[in-house]
Amino acid sequence: MKFRRTATAAAAVLSLSLTATACGSGDDDKIKIGIKFDQPGLGLKTPDGKYQGFDVDVAKYVAKELGYDEKDIEWKQAPSAERENMLSRGDVKFIVATYSITPERKEKVSFAGPYLLAHQDLLIRADDNSIKDVKDINSKKLCSVTGSTSAQNVKKDFAPDAELQRYNQYSQCLTGLENKNLDALTTDDSILAGYAAQDKHKGKFKLAGLQLSDENYGIGIKKGDKDLQTKINKALQKMIDEGAWDKAVKDNFGPANYKNEPAPQITEKG
Repeated sequence: MKFRRTATAAAAVLSLSLTATACGSGDDDKIKIGIKFDQPGLGLKTPDGKYQGFDVDVAKYVAKELGYDEKDIEWKQAPSAERENMLSRGDVKFIVATYSITPERKEKVSFAGPYLLAHQDLLIRADDNSIKDVKDINSKKLCSVTGSTSAQNVKKDFAPDAELQRYNQYSQCLTGLENKNLDALTTDDSILAGYAAQDKHKGKFKLAGLQLSDENYGIGIKKGDKDLQTKINKALQKMIDEGAWDKAVKDNFGPANYKNEPAPQITEKG
């Protein structure tokens, strides 16, 4: 009797172990990727629940090279101020969300790439001709998002006397600009071009044409994950070499006549 009870118990443990393994295997087949949900041309969640933009195309390509089909991707919204926290907590495998590589951020996370070179600029109303030079910014009401390098650059380097509003999303800034409560939305020209190209905004806004900074977009990963960094760098280089990078640029920025820089050299390697 004792042998039977022992055998039965062992069988039960084995059954539970196999069940747990089977349940866990489903998670291994999925990958969580952080993107922006509110940036046309880069990372946008559409009303029908789909995702589109240059960052999305880059993320899908990288995921494919890591062994994941598009159906295996679980998209996570990655606000600027939360990106480092999401990576450190392990909420996502990597983040492709207009994430500029900076020394300050590299103290908290690692990067692969860069995969795009953008420049900080201003989006202004189409009939506004008052901003022609960086010195004109100081007297303006500007807007950017919390946690972005653009907001930091304005107060530190370009316009310390400007009135700067910070919101959680660029779309909130855009509303203020359209309502004339703000004079300009400042962030990277790639992001601004995406907004200006939207059907509902065509003819309303324009880029000021000021290249205020160089912003190298990188793919954020958990600090010190060199193996993942190497794999993503390899995927990015393949995307560039086979022409998929150029196609993604044309597909997502073409309607805005965005003058993009060539694909940058991949430099983040350790």
